[in-house]
Amino acid sequence: MVMDLRQRFRKGSQVAGRSRGSTLAWSIARLRSWSSTPVRIVAVAGISKLASAANVIKPPALRPGDRVGIVAPASPVEQSQLLLGCDALRVLGYEPVYDDSIFSCETYFAGSAERRARELESMFEREDVRAIVCARGGYGCNYLLPHFNLDVIRRNPKIFVGYSDVTTLLTWFHDFTGLITFHGPMVAKDFAVSHGVDVPSWRAKLSGELELQGGALLTPMIPGQAEGKLYGGCLSMLAASLGTPYAIRTDETILLIEDVSTRPYQLDRMLLQLRLAGKLAGIRGIVFGEMPGCAPEPNSGYTLIDVLHRCVAGLNVPVAFGLNSGHVEQGNLTVAIGARVSLRVEKSYAALATLEVPVNAAAVR
Repeated sequence: MVMDLRQRFRKGSQVAGRSRGSTLAWSIARLRSWSSTPVRIVAVAGISKLASAANVIKPPALRPGDRVGIVAPASPVEQSQLLLGCDALRVLGYEPVYDDSIFSCETYFAGSAERRARELESMFEREDVRAIVCARGGYGCNYLLPHFNLDVIRRNPKIFVGYSDVTTLLTWFHDFTGLITFHGPMVAKDFAVSHGVDVPSWRAKLSGELELQGGALLTPMIPGQAEGKLYGGCLSMLAASLGTPYAIRTDETILLIEDVSTRPYQLDRMLLQLRLAGKLAGIRGIVFGEMPGCAPEPNSGYTLIDVLHRCVAGLNVPVAFGLNSGHVEQGNLTVAIGARVSLRVEKSYAALATLEVPVNAAAVR
């Protein structure tokens, strides 16, 4: 089947009168129509290739005393904030390490895409680094996609934590390697401020000592009960992936959707984009984040919940609001992208609970 698909791909790419870009788009569409087998198109340095679905990879657990590598895959990092965040990591018992190039600045990026990709690869390759935490988000992770070698992750699976623009990497790493990643606090943002991190969830998810009970309490929107793997992140980045070889893969997921300082009509537009692209057709539930700065103007006659409810109505899945992970005011929760969770939404109660330990506690140190 795979050889047959490749032959059809090569034949399709030779269709006369098509531009290179339109030929690739046409070929991908044809591939998807020819086979019901899940197919992923991976772009590496401008070359597209087929990759089969990967098994889930749980990274080794994090322990006090371990080294935590810090990277800046997106926007520039303010040194004073990074140092404050490093101090907080030391208080928790970890040893933060980073390369001096992390303070690079190129327009609104933390250096060139090559520098940022090389920094990230090196942290995965370093034997003395147990986990990798992003310094901040901003913008620029999408530039890393053609420059980053995913085989580095397959050979060296590690805890990888971030949110916001880092959603691009969280979902891509999971989709194309199977690595469970973590939507949670960043060094120069949450660790750098008082009460910025929910320490219990950080320790529970990353140590391998997770108690599989209870869960995050949420605001009910649409009742129901479902199980699936948690997936998603910042809505702006989820929508930005559509139409690319790195598009999000949402089937059978409890979809996490969060954002910050985005107007209700903009949220509406992106949610409709996901819906029209078929990315909400196969989901099992939705959990919205805290969504700070996304409320409508006073006296507008509608609420943020009104807008979100209309956007997801008719999907026949449970929906809840208020997961305190990602863009939050304080107490940033750590949650595992790719780990199985349950979502239970009743009239006056909603909770998201993790059903599996997302790290390998038995991995050789």
